[in-house]
Amino acid sequence: MSESGSISAEGPGTGPDLIVVPARFGSSRLPGKPLLKIAGRTLLERVVAVAQLAAKQAQNCSVLVATDDPRIADHAQTIGADVAMTSSDLDSGTMRAFAAAQQHSCPPRRIINLQGDAPFIPATIVADLMQTLRAGYADVTTPVFCLDWARLDRLREHKRTAPFSGTTCVRDSHGRALWFSKSILPAMRNEHKLRTAPLSPVWQHLGLYGYTMPALEWFATASPGHYEQLEGLEQLRFLEHGWAVATVEVDVPAYVLSGIDTPEDLAKAEEAITQFGDPYPA
Repeated sequence: MSESGSISAEGPGTGPDLIVVPARFGSSRLPGKPLLKIAGRTLLERVVAVAQLAAKQAQNCSVLVATDDPRIADHAQTIGADVAMTSSDLDSGTMRAFAAAQQHSCPPRRIINLQGDAPFIPATIVADLMQTLRAGYADVTTPVFCLDWARLDRLREHKRTAPFSGTTCVRDSHGRALWFSKSILPAMRNEHKLRTAPLSPVWQHLGLYGYTMPALEWFATASPGHYEQLEGLEQLRFLEHGWAVATVEVDVPAYVLSGIDTPEDLAKAEEAITQFGDPYPA
Protein backbone atom coordinates (compact mmCIF):
# COMPACT_ATOMS: atom_id res chain seq x y z
CA MET A 1 0.00 0.00 0.00
CA SER A 2 1.25 3.46 -0.76
CA GLU A 3 1.48 6.24 1.82
CA SER A 4 -1.82 7.60 0.50
CA GLY A 5 -3.49 4.35 1.52
CA SER A 6 -4.12 2.76 -1.85
CA ILE A 7 -3.08 -0.79 -2.68
CA SER A 8 0.08 -0.84 -4.73
CA ALA A 9 0.76 -2.94 -7.77
CA GLU A 10 2.96 -5.94 -7.09
CA GLY A 11 5.80 -4.04 -8.71
CA PRO A 12 9.03 -5.55 -9.97
CA GLY A 13 9.78 -9.17 -9.30
CA THR A 14 9.60 -12.21 -11.51
CA GLY A 15 11.25 -14.86 -9.35
CA PRO A 16 9.60 -17.25 -6.91
CA ASP A 17 8.46 -15.90 -3.57
CA LEU A 18 11.11 -16.01 -0.88
CA ILE A 19 11.45 -16.92 2.80
CA VAL A 20 14.56 -15.28 4.23
CA VAL A 21 16.14 -16.44 7.48
CA PRO A 22 18.43 -13.66 8.79
CA ALA A 23 21.22 -15.18 10.90
CA ARG A 24 23.89 -13.01 12.49
CA PHE A 25 26.91 -14.42 14.34
CA GLY A 26 27.56 -11.39 16.53
CA SER A 27 25.53 -11.14 19.71
CA SER A 28 26.68 -9.45 22.89
CA ARG A 29 24.68 -11.82 25.09
CA LEU A 30 24.88 -15.02 23.04
CA PRO A 31 27.68 -15.00 20.44
CA GLY A 32 27.29 -17.41 17.56
CA LYS A 33 23.75 -18.32 18.58
CA PRO A 34 22.65 -19.65 15.14
CA LEU A 35 25.24 -22.40 15.61
CA LEU A 36 24.28 -23.29 19.18
CA LYS A 37 22.34 -26.50 19.69
CA ILE A 38 18.90 -27.06 21.17
CA ALA A 39 18.18 -30.71 21.89
CA GLY A 40 20.90 -31.81 19.49
CA ARG A 41 20.13 -29.54 16.53
CA THR A 42 21.47 -26.06 15.87
CA LEU A 43 19.15 -23.11 16.12
CA LEU A 44 19.72 -22.35 12.44
CA GLU A 45 18.99 -25.93 11.44
CA ARG A 46 15.66 -25.78 13.26
CA VAL A 47 14.58 -22.48 11.73
CA VAL A 48 15.66 -23.50 8.23
CA ALA A 49 13.63 -26.70 8.58
CA VAL A 50 10.55 -24.60 9.41
CA ALA A 51 11.23 -22.35 6.41
CA GLN A 52 11.71 -25.28 4.02
CA LEU A 53 8.50 -26.96 5.15
CA ALA A 54 6.61 -23.67 4.82
CA ALA A 55 8.01 -23.15 1.31
CA LYS A 56 6.83 -26.62 0.34
CA GLN A 57 3.35 -25.88 1.70
CA ALA A 58 3.14 -22.48 0.02
CA GLN A 59 4.61 -23.71 -3.31
CA ASN A 60 6.54 -21.58 -5.80
CA CYS A 61 8.68 -20.41 -2.91
CA SER A 62 12.37 -20.68 -2.06
CA VAL A 63 14.41 -20.34 1.14
CA LEU A 64 17.51 -18.22 1.68
CA VAL A 65 19.73 -17.74 4.73
CA ALA A 66 21.06 -14.17 4.98
CA THR A 67 24.22 -13.84 7.04
CA ASP A 68 27.36 -11.76 7.48
CA ASP A 69 29.56 -14.60 8.72
CA PRO A 70 31.26 -17.40 6.74
CA ARG A 71 30.87 -19.84 9.64
CA ILE A 72 27.10 -19.52 9.45
CA ALA A 73 27.21 -19.65 5.66
CA ASP A 74 29.19 -22.90 5.76
CA HIS A 75 26.76 -24.46 8.23
CA ALA A 76 23.74 -23.32 6.20
CA GLN A 77 25.13 -25.03 3.12
CA THR A 78 25.73 -28.28 5.04
CA ILE A 79 22.04 -28.36 5.99
CA GLY A 80 20.93 -27.75 2.41
CA ALA A 81 20.14 -24.04 2.51
CA ASP A 82 21.09 -21.41 -0.05
CA VAL A 83 23.00 -18.44 1.36
CA ALA A 84 23.27 -14.71 0.67
CA MET A 85 26.19 -12.86 2.24
CA THR A 86 25.11 -9.48 3.59
CA SER A 87 26.93 -6.58 5.23
CA SER A 88 27.70 -6.73 8.95
CA ASP A 89 26.65 -3.06 9.12
CA LEU A 90 22.95 -3.90 8.69
CA ASP A 91 21.12 -3.20 11.94
CA SER A 92 18.08 -5.49 11.69
CA GLY A 93 16.83 -8.76 10.29
CA THR A 94 14.47 -6.81 8.04
CA MET A 95 17.34 -4.95 6.41
CA ARG A 96 19.25 -8.22 6.02
CA ALA A 97 16.19 -9.79 4.37
CA PHE A 98 15.96 -6.88 1.93
CA ALA A 99 19.66 -7.09 1.09
CA ALA A 100 19.33 -10.83 0.45
CA ALA A 101 16.27 -10.38 -1.77
CA GLN A 102 18.11 -7.77 -3.83
CA GLN A 103 20.82 -10.29 -4.68
CA HIS A 104 18.43 -12.54 -6.61
CA SER A 105 18.85 -12.44 -10.36
CA CYS A 106 15.04 -12.62 -10.51
CA PRO A 107 13.87 -10.56 -7.50
CA PRO A 108 10.90 -12.05 -5.62
CA ARG A 109 7.53 -10.38 -5.49
CA ARG A 110 6.96 -11.33 -1.86
CA ILE A 111 9.29 -11.95 1.07
CA ILE A 112 8.72 -13.55 4.47
CA ASN A 113 11.21 -12.50 7.13
CA LEU A 114 11.57 -15.51 9.45
CA GLN A 115 13.92 -14.51 12.24
CA GLY A 116 16.77 -16.92 12.80
CA ASP A 117 16.02 -17.30 16.51
CA ALA A 118 12.39 -18.41 16.14
CA PRO A 119 12.48 -22.23 16.12
CA PHE A 120 8.94 -22.68 17.45
CA ILE A 121 7.02 -20.84 14.71
CA PRO A 122 4.81 -23.46 13.01
CA ALA A 123 5.44 -23.78 9.27
CA THR A 124 1.71 -23.40 8.59
CA ILE A 125 1.83 -19.84 9.96
CA VAL A 126 4.66 -18.91 7.61
CA ALA A 127 2.79 -20.41 4.65
CA ASP A 128 -0.43 -18.62 5.66
CA LEU A 129 1.38 -15.28 5.64
CA MET A 130 2.54 -15.93 2.10
CA GLN A 131 -0.99 -16.80 0.98
CA THR A 132 -2.28 -13.59 2.58
CA LEU A 133 0.24 -11.55 0.58
CA ARG A 134 -0.76 -13.39 -2.59
CA ALA A 135 -4.41 -12.43 -1.99
CA GLY A 136 -3.34 -8.88 -2.81
CA TYR A 137 -5.20 -6.79 -0.25
CA ALA A 138 -2.19 -5.73 1.81
CA ASP A 139 1.53 -5.21 1.29
CA VAL A 140 2.53 -6.12 4.86
CA THR A 141 1.21 -8.99 6.96
CA THR A 142 1.94 -10.45 10.39
CA PRO A 143 0.35 -13.06 12.69
CA VAL A 144 -1.55 -12.47 15.94
CA PHE A 145 -3.36 -14.71 18.40
CA CYS A 146 -6.08 -14.00 20.94
CA LEU A 147 -5.21 -14.46 24.61
CA ASP A 148 -7.44 -16.28 27.02
CA TRP A 149 -7.54 -14.81 30.51
CA ALA A 150 -4.95 -17.17 31.96
CA ARG A 151 -2.43 -16.26 29.26
CA LEU A 152 -3.20 -12.58 29.70
CA ASP A 153 -2.58 -12.88 33.44
CA ARG A 154 0.76 -14.57 32.74
CA LEU A 155 1.72 -11.85 30.28
CA ARG A 156 0.92 -9.17 32.84
CA GLU A 157 2.99 -10.93 35.46
CA HIS A 158 5.90 -11.38 33.02
CA LYS A 159 5.88 -7.68 32.23
CA ARG A 160 6.51 -6.85 35.88
CA THR A 161 10.12 -7.93 35.40
CA ALA A 162 10.42 -7.68 31.57
CA PRO A 163 8.20 -4.76 30.50
CA PHE A 164 9.44 -4.76 26.90
CA SER A 165 8.90 -8.46 26.30
CA GLY A 166 5.69 -9.33 24.47
CA THR A 167 3.83 -7.12 21.99
CA THR A 168 0.08 -6.60 21.74
CA CYS A 169 -1.97 -5.52 18.74
CA VAL A 170 -5.21 -3.60 18.30
CA ARG A 171 -7.10 -4.51 15.10
CA ASP A 172 -10.03 -3.12 13.15
CA SER A 173 -13.09 -5.12 12.11
CA HIS A 174 -11.34 -6.30 8.94
CA GLY A 175 -8.26 -7.58 10.75
CA ARG A 176 -6.01 -4.66 9.82
CA ALA A 177 -3.65 -3.51 12.54
CA LEU A 178 -4.51 -0.19 14.17
CA TRP A 179 -1.53 -0.25 16.53
CA PHE A 180 1.16 -2.39 18.13
CA SER A 181 2.54 -1.74 21.59
CA LYS A 182 4.77 -3.12 24.31
CA SER A 183 1.99 -2.01 26.65
CA ILE A 184 -1.01 -4.30 27.00
CA LEU A 185 -3.78 -2.87 24.82
CA PRO A 186 -6.65 -2.21 25.08
CA ALA A 187 -7.24 -0.92 28.60
CA MET A 188 -10.42 -2.47 29.95
CA ARG A 189 -13.14 -0.92 32.08
CA ASN A 190 -15.15 -3.37 34.17
CA GLU A 191 -12.80 -6.21 33.35
CA HIS A 192 -14.55 -8.50 35.84
CA LYS A 193 -17.63 -8.47 33.60
CA LEU A 194 -15.58 -9.30 30.51
CA ARG A 195 -14.07 -12.33 32.26
CA THR A 196 -17.34 -14.22 31.90
CA ALA A 197 -16.24 -14.88 28.28
CA PRO A 198 -13.47 -17.45 27.63
CA LEU A 199 -11.25 -15.06 25.64
CA SER A 200 -9.91 -11.66 26.51
CA PRO A 201 -9.98 -8.78 23.98
CA VAL A 202 -6.16 -8.76 23.88
CA TRP A 203 -4.27 -9.92 20.80
CA GLN A 204 -0.61 -10.83 21.09
CA HIS A 205 1.76 -10.42 18.17
CA LEU A 206 4.19 -13.02 16.82
CA GLY A 207 7.40 -11.41 15.53
CA LEU A 208 7.14 -12.59 11.94
CA TYR A 209 6.47 -10.46 8.85
CA GLY A 210 5.62 -10.80 5.19
CA TYR A 211 6.13 -8.01 2.65
CA THR A 212 5.68 -7.30 -1.00
CA MET A 213 8.98 -6.24 -2.53
CA PRO A 214 7.85 -2.60 -2.97
CA ALA A 215 6.85 -2.42 0.71
CA LEU A 216 10.16 -3.87 1.86
CA GLU A 217 12.07 -1.53 -0.44
CA TRP A 218 10.15 1.45 0.96
CA PHE A 219 10.92 0.36 4.53
CA ALA A 220 14.62 0.00 3.78
CA THR A 221 14.87 3.59 2.54
CA ALA A 222 12.48 5.32 4.98
CA SER A 223 13.61 6.95 8.21
CA PRO A 224 12.52 5.37 11.51
CA GLY A 225 9.25 6.76 12.81
CA HIS A 226 8.73 8.66 16.06
CA TYR A 227 6.64 5.98 17.77
CA GLU A 228 8.74 3.22 16.24
CA GLN A 229 11.71 4.58 18.16
CA LEU A 230 9.74 5.07 21.38
CA GLU A 231 8.27 1.57 21.39
CA GLY A 232 11.17 -0.19 19.69
CA LEU A 233 8.76 -1.74 17.16
CA GLU A 234 9.77 -1.43 13.52
CA GLN A 235 6.29 -2.31 12.18
CA LEU A 236 5.08 1.05 13.48
CA ARG A 237 7.09 2.68 10.68
CA PHE A 238 4.47 1.35 8.26
CA LEU A 239 1.49 2.48 10.35
CA GLU A 240 2.97 5.93 10.94
CA HIS A 241 3.14 6.43 7.15
CA GLY A 242 -0.33 5.13 6.29
CA TRP A 243 0.45 1.62 5.07
CA ALA A 244 -2.04 -1.16 5.75
CA VAL A 245 -0.75 -4.05 7.86
CA ALA A 246 -2.93 -7.13 7.61
CA THR A 247 -2.99 -9.35 10.68
CA VAL A 248 -3.47 -13.07 10.26
CA GLU A 249 -5.29 -14.79 13.12
CA VAL A 250 -3.50 -17.98 14.13
CA ASP A 251 -3.95 -20.62 16.79
CA VAL A 252 -2.17 -20.01 20.06
CA PRO A 253 1.27 -21.63 19.73
CA ALA A 254 2.03 -24.38 22.23
CA TYR A 255 5.01 -22.35 23.38
CA VAL A 256 5.66 -18.65 22.85
CA LEU A 257 9.29 -17.52 23.06
CA SER A 258 9.87 -14.05 21.65
CA GLY A 259 13.50 -14.78 20.84
CA ILE A 260 16.57 -16.67 21.99
CA ASP A 261 19.06 -14.12 23.26
CA THR A 262 20.59 -15.61 26.42
CA PRO A 263 21.76 -18.96 27.81
CA GLU A 264 18.58 -18.90 29.92
CA ASP A 265 16.50 -18.71 26.73
CA LEU A 266 18.30 -21.76 25.38
CA ALA A 267 17.43 -23.63 28.57
CA LYS A 268 13.79 -22.55 28.27
CA ALA A 269 13.73 -23.78 24.67
CA GLU A 270 14.97 -27.21 25.72
CA GLU A 271 12.40 -27.28 28.51
CA ALA A 272 9.69 -26.49 25.95
CA ILE A 273 10.78 -29.40 23.77
CA THR A 274 10.67 -31.70 26.79
CA GLN A 275 7.20 -30.48 27.71
CA PHE A 276 5.54 -30.06 24.32
CA GLY A 277 7.58 -32.34 22.06
CA ASP A 278 10.16 -31.57 19.41
CA PRO A 279 8.67 -29.53 16.53
CA TYR A 280 11.62 -30.30 14.24
CA PRO A 281 10.15 -31.77 11.02
CA ALA A 282 11.18 -35.40 10.59
